[in-house]
Amino acid sequence: MSFVTGAAMRSLEEAAFARGISAEHLMDLAGAGIARRLQVQFPLPGLAVGYVGKGNNGGDALVALRHLRGAGWQVALRAAWPESEWGKLPRKKLRELGIEPVADLPEQSSGPLLLLDGLLGIGAKGGLREPLAGLAREMAELREHHGAIIAAMDLPSGLDADSGEGEAVTADLTLTVGAPKQGMAGGNGVERSGRIILVPLKDLPLPGDGSLEFFCPEAFPGLLPPRRHEFHKGDSGRVGILAGSPGMTGAAVLCASSALHAGAGLVGVHVEESFLPHLATAMPPEAMVRVSTDPVRSAFETGHDALVIGPGLGNTARTYQATLLARLAEEIPAVIDADSLNWLAAAGRLDLLREWHVITPHPGEFKRLAPDLAGMKRQEAAAAFVSRYPCTLLLKGARSLVAKAGEVTRFNPTGHAGMASGGQGDVLSGVIGTLLAQGLGGPDAAALGAWLCGRAAERCLGDGPVCLASGTVLALGGAMRDWAERRR
Repeated sequence: MSFVTGAAMRSLEEAAFARGISAEHLMDLAGAGIARRLQVQFPLPGLAVGYVGKGNNGGDALVALRHLRGAGWQVALRAAWPESEWGKLPRKKLRELGIEPVADLPEQSSGPLLLLDGLLGIGAKGGLREPLAGLAREMAELREHHGAIIAAMDLPSGLDADSGEGEAVTADLTLTVGAPKQGMAGGNGVERSGRIILVPLKDLPLPGDGSLEFFCPEAFPGLLPPRRHEFHKGDSGRVGILAGSPGMTGAAVLCASSALHAGAGLVGVHVEESFLPHLATAMPPEAMVRVSTDPVRSAFETGHDALVIGPGLGNTARTYQATLLARLAEEIPAVIDADSLNWLAAAGRLDLLREWHVITPHPGEFKRLAPDLAGMKRQEAAAAFVSRYPCTLLLKGARSLVAKAGEVTRFNPTGHAGMASGGQGDVLSGVIGTLLAQGLGGPDAAALGAWLCGRAAERCLGDGPVCLASGTVLALGGAMRDWAERRR
């Protein structure tokens, strides 16, 4: 499913109207869908406050409030203008909701304080002006100092739907209706939108002809099918891991643990004998630690379905690095991450990258791999890189991008700033390695791995704003169920 401009979204709506579908019907679908997804994100009811302007974006918020109240939420309303200045549909939805706007928020009994940003929609241009700006400041104050969570209706108010420019509301999550808006994919859009959650509308087709795809279960069905009843561990994928070195034991442990939790049937961690004591008590018992004098040769010749190469290898000997580079181009699906990427950059051997490789650089590693591309916009830089090298590129960041030559770049909407801690990349590599070993192609494995890790970290938000890598590992099973059930 592609990102769309405001004009393209309006064209989809106009086509629906021409088929006899009413604007009110779409509003009712949108509001109900927003409420359902908010209940998934926040299982414990609390106080939901709608912040509305006078257009249909506010109407979506009013419908969502009605459904949240039916699910046990306390609801309230803050309005920028008197009802007499509202559009016809929002006025009708206010009557259906049956409450009046308030000057002050009511006392909150329990649960989260959720602010629904319905001030402006995709048709708005220019910055937020009074009285909208005053309500936006109020939301920001409640978010900064009172623990409120801002959920934007369709896109953050004040954000240009096409360019992503504007001093907009900073949302914690954005419930984008029908299709994601182009402006949310750029730097300012990513910062303002927070987690982006699709609210599909059954009467609007999913657009699919753009230059950037929104990666979600609705647009990519079938990537995690149910296992056959006669499934056995050999069918689940054999993953070989070259990771860890003295002082970096955790990278190997996290990588192996995530591969197991992602469903790998057999996980082998290949290490030198001198490193074995570092792993003896830390490695999960389900993983096999394979000791040899040449772990690189062992990993490449054991018969694994896929390899994960790089996490925590920084303190290995130079001979290890040389041996790895000598074998890297051999035809076996592999995730190349972390220190192995730095070795490729330092040796100037990006020519070793092949179509069966997935590389996962963060911005610093990407700059070392392609310094001439570092100043470009992320989507353009990713496209330029894969035009040079045949691998799959997963470019990490606030919203990871997955690119491969000849395919549309994919945008991952899951995850949050609380993942900014060591080890998350090791977890991601283990998950992608498992998906490769189970037969997924590079772009599918990379994009699904990023989605699952981000969603797993979102599941940890109920325990606080920070998610450690070990928490992401433990939540992977729930994230896989969310993908299968389209619950995000």
